[in-house]
Formats: sequence, structure tokens, C-alpha cells
Amino acid sequence: MVTSVPHDVPDVLAPARLGPLTLRNRIVKAATFEGATPDALVTDRLIEYHRRPAAGGVGMTTVAYLAVAPEGRTERRQIWMRPEAVPGLRRLADAVHAEGAAVSAQIGHAGPVANAASNRSPALGPTRRFSPLSMRTTRAATEADIARITEGHGEAAKLAVASGFDAVEIHLGHNYFASAFLSPKLNRRRDRYGGSLANRAAVARGVARAVRDAVGDRIAVVAKLNMDDGVPGGIWLDESLQLARWLQDDGTVDALELTAGSSLLNPMYLFRGNAPLRQFAAAFPQPQRLGVRAFGSRFLIEYPYQEAYLLESARQFRSALDLPLILLGGIADLATARQAMAEGFDFVAMGRALLREPDLVNRYTAGTSSTSLCIHCNHCMPTIYSGTRCVLVAPEPAPRR
Repeated sequence: MVTSVPHDVPDVLAPARLGPLTLRNRIVKAATFEGATPDALVTDRLIEYHRRPAAGGVGMTTVAYLAVAPEGRTERRQIWMRPEAVPGLRRLADAVHAEGAAVSAQIGHAGPVANAASNRSPALGPTRRFSPLSMRTTRAATEADIARITEGHGEAAKLAVASGFDAVEIHLGHNYFASAFLSPKLNRRRDRYGGSLANRAAVARGVARAVRDAVGDRIAVVAKLNMDDGVPGGIWLDESLQLARWLQDDGTVDALELTAGSSLLNPMYLFRGNAPLRQFAAAFPQPQRLGVRAFGSRFLIEYPYQEAYLLESARQFRSALDLPLILLGGIADLATARQAMAEGFDFVAMGRALLREPDLVNRYTAGTSSTSLCIHCNHCMPTIYSGTRCVLVAPEPAPRR
């Protein structure tokens, strides 16, 4: 995909504005659940997890995933935003700031992607349906649930401010709560939250408004938005683009991070590349382990990997919006990041490449590397609940005291 870059294109390694925030460069560590919070609170290992890419040169690192309610976690060991979490989150923010980077809190509600068995609470979705993730039935959210979860986003954003974070990223993708409401496949409601796109988008727009009203201009507000679900009958580019226009007109977000895929129905659509089924099966308890072994190839569908694999879809958003956009998906090489700038994107988000090499951005800056060592084998993915890491490198060093 790499072509020559015009001279007037922003330098991906130079400082840039994101809402009220100035980042030292345009490279963001994407949110990848760290598996480092066994008690649903910050640990030294979580702090070290984010300190390393901060020391390695990223402009901002994103902490994932901070639920806005206890039942909104994908599993019980994830942090949910409450006053008890603030001291640890502040220590994390201080550690990242000491390395010269900014830090963002990815906030959201997992909705039907939540593991009801682990959380010991029913998962919530727009309509009742069986979940293959928890082997239980999700409960249709009531209007009171929707109001509580919407308010929870605002409260979570306030706690992020109190914790010293520089930004929040609202999770509107991957068929989590707000994204499930957007999906015609998952949302069969007949009330004011179902039917037309305007109705299905009410939750996403409502939580974005709640966050903006809660934080004002004190920190940056980003929304992670599905361009498409990668699922027949799910949301597609035309409807997602209309929602993006509404968010832009609402003035609730400073940027959009463009993503795709369904953690509930088609997770590999986001990641592309190999699906290591044996390792995935081993990471689950029974009976999910048997299910992955028997039916995993139908759920974990493999897609060819290529650099910037979401770029073609993202171009449609770039041509239609004035809002700053963050390009995600297969950004591993410096030339690719520079090409994203040439195509009008404002930032790039990197995940697996920084798991492989937390100091990759420093290597870019020093001119000692321009290509990531990540081979996109996806063996990092089954390690998510035991501590997301690249299995091709040595274990992370013990946290500094």
C-alpha cells in the first residue's frame, strides 16, 4: 500500500493536538485487554504493561477495558470504574506521564459480550438471545437499564478525570452494549431504541453526550466505532457513516477510532490472520473449551492479513467527515503510518506490533527500525485473561519499584 508521501503531510512522529490534549506524536497504543487485574483493580503488572510502551515512545497508551458497571465486564477480573479504583489508576497515570506519554481510559459496557457466568450477573443486550460466550441467555435491557448504563458512562469519565487520565475512549464497537443496539441483527426491539437507525443509534449518541457533559473540555473524548460488524445482517458502512456524521454534528467527541468486527459473532474480522484454535480452546474452562474445539472454526473465521487492512473502508469515513480520525488495523510499519497521514488520517493506533516491541516507536524515531517484528501469528490473543503478551518474546520483566 505504500506510496510516496507529499511534503505537506503531517509527520507521524511530531506532536499533534487531540481535542484539548497535545500528544508528542501521532501513534496511539490501542486498547488490548491486559489480563493483569485479578481483583478488578490496578496492579503493579498493569502499570508496567502501560509504562513500557510509554517509555518506548508512543504518544498515548490506552487502558482496556474499564467497565462502567459490574455486569458490563467481559469477565469478572476486569476493572469496573468505582471510587476504589481511583488510587491505582492514578498511580498508573503518573507512571505513564513520567515517561512522557499521555494515557486514555477505554470505558464502556460489554452488553451481550459480557460473560454472565463469570460476572455472576445476567448479560444485557437489546433483545433476549443465547450467548455462545457464556452459554447463557442474555437479558433484554430495560429503559431503566439503558438510563443507568448511560449515566454510568458519565460517572466513569469523571473518575478518569479524578485519576489523572488525559482522555477517555468510549467503546461503541464490537457488538458491546451500544454497538449491539446499532446492529439490526441483534436489535429486534419495537420501542424507541429499535427499528430505524435513529432509534438504534440513541444509546451510542446518549452515552457520548453523557461523557462530554461530564468532562467538558478537561480531557479528550474519543469514540471507538464499528465501521461494520463483519456479520450478515449487522451494521454496515452506510449506517455507521451516518452515525459518525451525527456524532460529529453533536460535538460530543474529539476523534473517532475506526474499527470493525463482532466479539460476539465474528472476532477475527477485526484481527485478521491465523486463528490458533488449540491455544484458544486451552484458554477457556469447560464447557466452552469443548465448544471451541468442536465449533471454533465456525466462530474464529480466518481472514488474510495485510498491512492497513481497514484502510479501504476507513477512506469512506475520511472523505465524508471533518472530525479527526484514528486509523486502526494492521498498522505495523513506519511507512504505513506515514501513508495514513498522507491519506488524511490524524493518528494511527497500534496493538500487536507494540506487544511484540514496546519500544518500536523509539526505534522509528532513532532510525534503527522501520518495520515491526510482529508476524501476526495471533498467539497473543488466547493469552488475554492470563496477561496479554507476545509469546515469541521473553516474559515481561518484574515491575520497577
